[in-house]
Amino acid sequence: TVPPNVSASFSALIPAIITTTVIATFGFIFHQATGMYLYDAVYQVVQQPLERVVQSLPGILLLMFVAQLFWVIGIHGNQMIKPIREPLLLGAITVNMSAFEQGKEVPNIITMPFWDVYMSIGGSGLTIGLLIAVMIATKRKEMKEIAKLSIGPGLFNINEPVIFGMPIMLNPILAIPFIITPLVTGSIGYFATAAGFAGKAVVMVPWTTPPLINAWLSTAGSMGAVVTQLICILTAVLIYLPFVKIASRRAENAQRQAENEQASQQI
Repeated sequence: TVPPNVSASFSALIPAIITTTVIATFGFIFHQATGMYLYDAVYQVVQQPLERVVQSLPGILLLMFVAQLFWVIGIHGNQMIKPIREPLLLGAITVNMSAFEQGKEVPNIITMPFWDVYMSIGGSGLTIGLLIAVMIATKRKEMKEIAKLSIGPGLFNINEPVIFGMPIMLNPILAIPFIITPLVTGSIGYFATAAGFAGKAVVMVPWTTPPLINAWLSTAGSMGAVVTQLICILTAVLIYLPFVKIASRRAENAQRQAENEQASQQI
């Protein structure tokens, strides 16, 4: 008898051969009929229009808006939009890097580092602004403790502790600034770059690079980019502040009501 591991290998091999044959045959027929390779057709019909959309401010803001909605309902927003976002934005930074190395004009404003530097400072939703706002605007012990625990990861743009700990997920109060803030800061970063105040990204830095450092490195030393990122952080704090106060007041009212109910039950 044939060993099970050998038969399993051949069982997987047959569908792989059939799939490869069908795709190769279709690609050959398509090339003979049109004079164009299938890959080029997909690029022209699908990727080029998407590149034009994502390279526009409304397009990138829409993509961020969708990602934030996923986060709010408890789904990892970045992973959901990753198949669309990363091929396009990584392609854009690759073009910028090549142009920069050759001494040519850098073409693209919106790239993967742009997303990280202006639209995801401290993690999705610019929660670094939320952490600072919590330390300023509330005396709630549990909120401050979560902020203290989250600031370390937040400096490396990791913010799951605050998203699920504060929480922002399924929180109708904090969800509002969580969605709005990156749209505002993305617009600030876009117009600052378009005006020439902040440099365009020409270096692909790891997404875990801390704020300010990532702005400096990704733009090859543009102080305008660093200042713009500081403005974005301040803007995030100002947006989050009133919502933190509302959330704190709501938590205090809920606690007071629970204490009153407990006291009335003891009487």
